Parts: sequence; structure tokens; C-alpha cells
Amino acid sequence: MSRKPKEPAKTNALRELDAAGIPHQCHFLEVDEALSGVQAAQRLGLAPEGVFKTLVTQGRSGEHYVFMVPVAEELDLKKAAAAVGEKAIAMIPSRELLPLTGYVHGGCSPIGMRKQLRTVIDETAQLFDRITFSGGRIGCHVTLAPSDLAALIPLGQADLTA
Repeated sequence: MSRKPKEPAKTNALRELDAAGIPHQCHFLEVDEALSGVQAAQRLGLAPEGVFKTLVTQGRSGEHYVFMVPVAEELDLKKAAAAVGEKAIAMIPSRELLPLTGYVHGGCSPIGMRKQLRTVIDETAQLFDRITFSGGRIGCHVTLAPSDLAALIPLGQADLTA
């Protein structure tokens, strides 16, 4: 008698998407440790330009912000600071990510954080009908329309890459 593979438990992000009735597709990768965003895109068979990483920062004011940029690109900290009206921002240390967001490095989603942080996505997201980003756990990814993401969380748009 064969058993159907057990689907991984839902994350906060996936529960919020289901509760809101937002159409999305889940992708689960078998991984032992966090993959780079480019590696994850390759394993999913997706173009890296349409796969976004979720980066958590802190401004000089002490406020925290989330930025989403394509996985093959780097966040330009000066552009990011300008996008949220800060003089400067910096990436938060990995050890602060879990207590702040409820997510670990490599599995941080802009959806379902402990406290919804102001989020800005790179303007290139508008070039895609659907984008992919972390679903809230290492190896879990979600694909949906950028407009659906904006309907679920407050989402700004700006040129964020170097």
C-alpha cells in the first residue's frame, strides 16, 4: 500500500493567503539548508528576474522596513532609504530576524509577519503577471500576481537595485 506524500504544514503566509481567498501556487523544495535565491529559482525552473527575495532592514529612525528585489540583484541601500524617507538604512542582523518577523533567514515572507512592516518591492515586479517569493519557510515558495500581493499587504514600489 503506497502513501501519498504528506504536504508540509501551512505557514503564516499560506494561511493568510488562503483566508483572503487570494489565488496562488505553492512550490515546495526538499532542502537541508537555505538555498540562494538564484539556486531556488533554478530548482523551480523559474527565471530569476521574476523571483524576489525578502530583505528586512532598519532605518536610522529605528523603524523596520521590508524590501523585495529580484534574487539575482542587490538592494541599493541609498535607493531603499530614499524610498521610505530615511536618511540611511541597514540590513538587520540574522539573529534579529526571527524575533521581529517570526521567520528565519532564507524563509522570510512579506506576508504573515508578527507585525506588518512597511514593504516596498522593486519596480521590475510590474513587468510580470506573476512573481514568486518565500512562502514563510526554507524550501517553501509562493507564486501570485503582484496586484494580489498589494491587495493583501501595503506595498510600495520603487527602483531598489544597484
